[in-house]
Amino acid sequence: MRFIRIYLTFLIIASFFCCAEAQKLDSLDIKIGQMILIGMPGTTVDSAVLREVSTGKVGAIIYFEKNIPKTNSFAGFKKMSWTYQKAAPIPLLICIDQEGGKVNRLKEKYGFPRSITATAIGKSKSLDSAQFYAESTAATLAGLGINVNFAPCVDLAANPENTVIVKVERPYSNNEDSVVMYAREVVKAHRKFGILTSLKHFPGHGSSTVDTHFGIADVTKTWNEREIKPYKQLLKEGYVDGVMSSHIVNQNLDPKALPGTLSQRVLDSLLRRVIGYDGVVYSDDMQMSAIDKYYGLGESIKLAINGGIDIMCFSNNIRQSKVRTVDTVHTIIRRYVESGEISRERINQSFKRILKLKSKLKNENEQLDLANAYAELQRLKKLNQQYQDQLAVSKPDKKKLRKLKKKA
Repeated sequence: MRFIRIYLTFLIIASFFCCAEAQKLDSLDIKIGQMILIGMPGTTVDSAVLREVSTGKVGAIIYFEKNIPKTNSFAGFKKMSWTYQKAAPIPLLICIDQEGGKVNRLKEKYGFPRSITATAIGKSKSLDSAQFYAESTAATLAGLGINVNFAPCVDLAANPENTVIVKVERPYSNNEDSVVMYAREVVKAHRKFGILTSLKHFPGHGSSTVDTHFGIADVTKTWNEREIKPYKQLLKEGYVDGVMSSHIVNQNLDPKALPGTLSQRVLDSLLRRVIGYDGVVYSDDMQMSAIDKYYGLGESIKLAINGGIDIMCFSNNIRQSKVRTVDTVHTIIRRYVESGEISRERINQSFKRILKLKSKLKNENEQLDLANAYAELQRLKKLNQQYQDQLAVSKPDKKKLRKLKKKA
């Protein structure tokens, strides 16, 4: 495995500076870069993104359906992933939202395996479905060179009228224990194939009445403390690789009414100090209206980092939102650090968490080996089933034999 040890951090950075292109960057630039996650514009390797990855100015990328080649999808997608990964001086987080069902980038029409919604899995009352679909998803991601899945969704189906979570069948259940049970299987299946996961959307989005893509969602009157139980329980059991914040407003948790992604009370106080989580926290998309429209780019970045976000997502995938380039985001963060509005210690905290997370990554060959092993196992299972079916057909029918004997 390609581990990055925390104590070798500066050795890695020092070797990175051997590249002429990178000599303009210092260690602060590299640390800031690891905190930035961006989306790509098309279905092939983008030269600007490749340059940003290779110079260490971005530490993570995210795929959407728009990035899938329409023909020869698997091979084209895999080539794109591994081109970016090979260029990265520090292993790249290559991310996707592949919950299944309606939150599904890798659709059957492109030749990828079928998936079903979390709600459908929850209604099946069986862990077999959760295990099967999670393994199928994880093996596919491994084969594509993707190493982070922003799943499972551990929001509760608390509000039946919730359009962004409940009505599109993203929760497993309204029962927090059931959510834990299914989410655990999803994380376990992904770990088999070296895929990191991220629970979402902290501290709970299932009780909201508004979609944060379009505006402020205030859950002050509807949120219930049981919505954070999945995070507590899965952390206690060791099944949390990462956590994604939500943009919901909850004045019971933050009297200033800051969205969760920007709230120190929600992230640092509740998630880190009360619940005890000290891993990477990803932001939900910083370009959603709940953030971008009301706080602007600079202020939202400052609040997010000071609040406890480690990796900020700028998907460049939301209609009518301005394109956020790496240079723009990078420059804003650097200026805040230089002015003292964001401390260097705060940047160092995130950098250490990110490197610790990346130390768990498998390299591309190991991912491919796991994916191929899974494909071969499924092929053998299918052949075995066909053989059993043939045996069943060829076995003489005992009832018919008895009838024939009587007739004789």
